[in-house]
Amino acid sequence: MQTKVFGVEGMSCGHCQQAVEAAALAVTGVQKATVQLEDKTLTVTYDESNFQVVELVAAIEDAGFEMGQS
Repeated sequence: MQTKVFGVEGMSCGHCQQAVEAAALAVTGVQKATVQLEDKTLTVTYDESNFQVVELVAAIEDAGFEMGQS
């Protein structure tokens, strides 16, 4: 398992937090997703053999947020 922190722009409330976490958890290989709303970050724990960052970026952007690596 690996853990990585990503910056996510566009989050402003608890609903945003839940939407980003749900989108991340729907990505193949993601085991845990935690948003720190104050820091505008998403911490993801994933199985490196079954995970692609591009899929995570697409899922977060499809949910209406902008993602970059923190």
